Amino acid sequence: MRTQPPLRRFKSVITATAMLAVLLSSAVFSAEPPPGFTALFNGRDLDGWWGAKTEDPRKYMAMSADEFAKKRDASLDDIRAHWSVENGELVNDGKGLFLTTDKYYGDFELLLEYKALPLGDSGVYLRGCPQVQIWDYTNPKELKNGADKGSGALWNNFKGSPGRFPLVLADKPFGEWNHLRVIMVGSRVWVWLNHQLTVDGAIMDNYYDRKLPKAERAPIPPRGPIQLQTHGSEIRWRDVFIREIPGDEAISILRKRSGVGFTPIFNGKNLDGWAGAIDAVRAKDGVITWQPKKGGTLYTKAEYSDFVAQLDFKLPPGGNNGLAIRYPGKGNPAYVGMCENQILDDNYEKNTGKKLKKLQVHGSAYGMVAAHRGYQRPVGEWNYQEVTVVGSTIMVELNGTPILNADLSTVTEFMDNKQHPGKDVEKGHFGFAGHNDPVALREIAIKRLK
Repeated sequence: MRTQPPLRRFKSVITATAMLAVLLSSAVFSAEPPPGFTALFNGRDLDGWWGAKTEDPRKYMAMSADEFAKKRDASLDDIRAHWSVENGELVNDGKGLFLTTDKYYGDFELLLEYKALPLGDSGVYLRGCPQVQIWDYTNPKELKNGADKGSGALWNNFKGSPGRFPLVLADKPFGEWNHLRVIMVGSRVWVWLNHQLTVDGAIMDNYYDRKLPKAERAPIPPRGPIQLQTHGSEIRWRDVFIREIPGDEAISILRKRSGVGFTPIFNGKNLDGWAGAIDAVRAKDGVITWQPKKGGTLYTKAEYSDFVAQLDFKLPPGGNNGLAIRYPGKGNPAYVGMCENQILDDNYEKNTGKKLKKLQVHGSAYGMVAAHRGYQRPVGEWNYQEVTVVGSTIMVELNGTPILNADLSTVTEFMDNKQHPGKDVEKGHFGFAGHNDPVALREIAIKRLK
């Protein structure tokens, strides 16, 4: 039997070992994303990431391309000093800037795993805003802040807000990997830590506006980066995957969250149960479409006092319509009803060349209280909206983001000094105020509130 010379056998062992190392390395670095997901971390280097601290993302997202490039490049030395890659894992030494994605995200599903050390304090910033909390739930210094309740909640929410603390304690012992899953639609967040639900569709508060008066606080941005926040001790991350959620799926998630008890008020075929501007619209295939160059108010024959309404709407460029809230059945709903809750293209000025006042933007109680702007989907896509009317208050949530929360009984100043005598009515019809544009409406339902 022939045998290899000692040197040749030695070289063969080296070659086999090297090949095995390459194979093992490839196995570590090539974790496959689940179907529909992409990897935020490639397992090899920090490509696709830069460094930012706890800072308002609206400021750097508003920078020019050159200004932002300088800021991004200036962060990379700090990132290289405190972040590294070992065996397909992201490693931070507990110091420095937070790893921040180059890409900005709107609605998404995020998956990742992390392994922390005792006394660690970390988190995941969503759209650049803090945070899904990760910390040592046994740290005696943090017990006063609720650490004993565990990780996986929106700890930076305002005190008393839903989601500030987790629904269950789901942390694994130190030295084990924890699995985190986050779904974000609009400002609403769902979190699962180690496959246990810890946040159930709670609104994420905007940390950066916390010092402003409540009426001036804006929702979190509609888009922004993912950040891995670390301080205090080493933490490791792996299998960081993300999936962008399309509009129809986002609507389905939000409608499911809103729960039961809603009664459809449009049968999808005709306008039975409706009155007013019947001839101004077409009802077909589950959609009410306003006809071009026709106006008027279409309203339910039924009347409502306190309620939650939900609907989908789709706008053409410059499209204008409105929700008639507690409408008496005649007159202009913006003035004789409780209000007209404006439905209007967010890019109205650009698409029409006409000027717009703050009290006219989408979601506003027209002429009385302005809504926050910038949370619509692009023209031609369906938007989901919920409107809650209780007593003199009206709350509007657009695509999962609260854009209006107003008590109309406190309003004393009006656009163009034109009075709104109906703002304090306690009951009326629900409907749509048409303004000659082909706005489409579907899935219209109401839940009466006791």
